[in-house]
Amino acid sequence: MWYHRPVINEELLQSLPYLKIVASSGVGIDHLDLNLLSSYGVKVSNTPFAVSTDTADFGMALMLASSRRLVEGYQMAVSPDTEYFPADWLGSEVSGATLGIVGMGSIGYKVAKRAKAFEMKILYHNRNQRNKEEESAVGAIYCKKIDDLLQQSDFVLLSVNLTPQTHKLIGKRELELMKPTATLINISRGLVVDQDALVEALQNKVIKAAALDVTYPEPLPRDHPLLKLKNVTITPHIGSATGKACRLMMENMVESIQAGLTGLPIPNEVL
Repeated sequence: MWYHRPVINEELLQSLPYLKIVASSGVGIDHLDLNLLSSYGVKVSNTPFAVSTDTADFGMALMLASSRRLVEGYQMAVSPDTEYFPADWLGSEVSGATLGIVGMGSIGYKVAKRAKAFEMKILYHNRNQRNKEEESAVGAIYCKKIDDLLQQSDFVLLSVNLTPQTHKLIGKRELELMKPTATLINISRGLVVDQDALVEALQNKVIKAAALDVTYPEPLPRDHPLLKLKNVTITPHIGSATGKACRLMMENMVESIQAGLTGLPIPNEVL
């Protein structure tokens, strides 16, 4: 599967009685009905480690672009109407700021490694606390309650899988807990955020800004209010879109398929 295609439904499964494995690119598996696949005896694999480095890079890129108003600045610099650059053009500091990472898996942890180089204070919320050695390596502090992270962070970065538990994890209540100077960064899935609540929070300055590589749907309707707000940076779900990552994803999928067809343990099998 590449970009969630083909659609794996009961009709397809019934037409493929000898199907043994579905190898899906990327990390997220929210597009797959694991119970349905299991009922047909079909195994599933993904490619989480192939995308983690480039997606972590992109999370930092979104943080920097949003905080320093990169898109707005570019538009000003190239606009035919620009006669001078304003002296009061101010962004927000990243170095020394507090970053809250929601989801400290492979991607989230690599974001923390990068943030450490910016001398950021790192908080994280995760289903399970990482061991002390891993926390110490990046200087991360565990927040058992997401509310504590939201209240303290200058930047909140979402790096969780989409599950029933994380569906609209960030809504009106959570946004109101954030600082009015805070920025929300989403590199996970659009449905992790209640977009209507996010629009309202951005319009009413409940939070300062948002940087989103993911939305729902993708792409957004061309008249969607998120596309009209200056304090929003949106990219077309390209966190893992590098040549190296795509090739590695394909290699990982081939390895899983070969293992699945020969009865060997499947690398990155989704259980």
